[in-house]
Amino acid sequence: GSAGASCPPRCVCASNILSCSQAVLSTVPTPLPRFTAVLDLSHNNVTRLRADWAPGRLAHLHALLLSHNGLSFVSTEAFTHVPHLRHLDLSSNRLRALEENLFSDLSELEVLLLYNNEISSVDRTAFENLGRLRKLYLGQNRIARFPLELLRDGSRLPQLALLDLSANRLHSVPVGELQALPAWLRDRLYLHANPLACSCPLFQLVARGRHRQLSAVVDFLEELRCLPPAATAPVGILSLAGQQPLNCSEAREAVLEAHLGDSVTLGCDTRLRGVRQRHWVTPGGERVLEEGGNGSAALLANGSLQLRGLRPEDAGTYACWVAGPLLNETLYVDLLVHNFTLHGPHDTLNTAYTTLVGCILSVVLVLIYLYLTPCRCCCCRGAEKPPPPRDDSINSSVLSTTPNHATGVPGEPCRSRSASATGPGQNGRFKVGGTPQAPPRHGLKAQRKVSDPDSVSSVFSDTPIVV
Repeated sequence: GSAGASCPPRCVCASNILSCSQAVLSTVPTPLPRFTAVLDLSHNNVTRLRADWAPGRLAHLHALLLSHNGLSFVSTEAFTHVPHLRHLDLSSNRLRALEENLFSDLSELEVLLLYNNEISSVDRTAFENLGRLRKLYLGQNRIARFPLELLRDGSRLPQLALLDLSANRLHSVPVGELQALPAWLRDRLYLHANPLACSCPLFQLVARGRHRQLSAVVDFLEELRCLPPAATAPVGILSLAGQQPLNCSEAREAVLEAHLGDSVTLGCDTRLRGVRQRHWVTPGGERVLEEGGNGSAALLANGSLQLRGLRPEDAGTYACWVAGPLLNETLYVDLLVHNFTLHGPHDTLNTAYTTLVGCILSVVLVLIYLYLTPCRCCCCRGAEKPPPPRDDSINSSVLSTTPNHATGVPGEPCRSRSASATGPGQNGRFKVGGTPQAPPRHGLKAQRKVSDPDSVSSVFSDTPIVV
């Protein structure tokens, strides 16, 4: 009877639940029972939520529902008297901005619903002191800038496991930083129904999400669309594979490259929360169960596998087996070990490089052989040959290899010796007197030169050849 007497008009009270939904209320009814744990004020006309809406401290209130009220103003001190609130529903209203430190008094808040409003501005400190917030719904608003500060480093919202930014006005997202987020957060990061600009990094983000079967991708695959350059109609993000003008190629998932002797850490990026047990299986079938370890493989406290002093046989596919509260998951990481150290000399030379060097050396040797061969008569290069007399040309031998040079000048170190000089001939024979002086010319026969009786080189000699 006392509980019924304290229940506000047009409301229904059931134990610690106070339901005033669809009661055509323009203000929060008073007085509110102090034992109220759930207060439902949805589907009314409460357009402003002032600081004095709750005259006294409601220490038991953990759920406040204010959806569908046309709410356009919320005081920064509106939640001072409800410090233990865990569920707050402000969806389907007319909120346009989230002011500074708007929810800073709700340190125990776990679920915050702000979808289907007119929010275009989010203050960087609007979600300060929400260390227990797990789910944040900001879909169907007018947000044009991705609030990356909510996710970066996990310091502001360390427990956040769901962020809904669908159906906003986002034209771009920080793909690199989103890809670095843990899989359990990317599993509930909703970005569908945004006018995103097409790019290959965006394609790879979505493609990897589909490969990992992330809920945010698999459940809304048809609504993940983007606008290509110089196009008017959006297309499916996954349809960018091999299509012009971007011609995106899908990146491989969980592939790590290293060199001999390096130390690497293989991450077990599971999408499960509350993991109870995990272990690794090496390519050789060995199970790594304990933290630390004396071998080259060691299981770290965060579930990652550390490999020290890589060897060629360490390459292969590693499997991380994870046991969650409700289901299990197995992740695979491919490790490629290059057969040379990163900072030392290579063990093997590249075949193409070796072939190129060999060709260059061959060309250089050929050029040296053709143009830099040593001179056989280095001291005779500058000597000039006087032209032979015209009247002696008919008697020159066509079989002789010794040219008819003029008699050398005494004192010159290098001159070709004439056939009339005393010394060895071309065939090694010595001529004692040399060639006799020509007799005086008398008649036609006097015009002929006297032949060398020992010479066998002249085919026009009057002296017969003696064998």
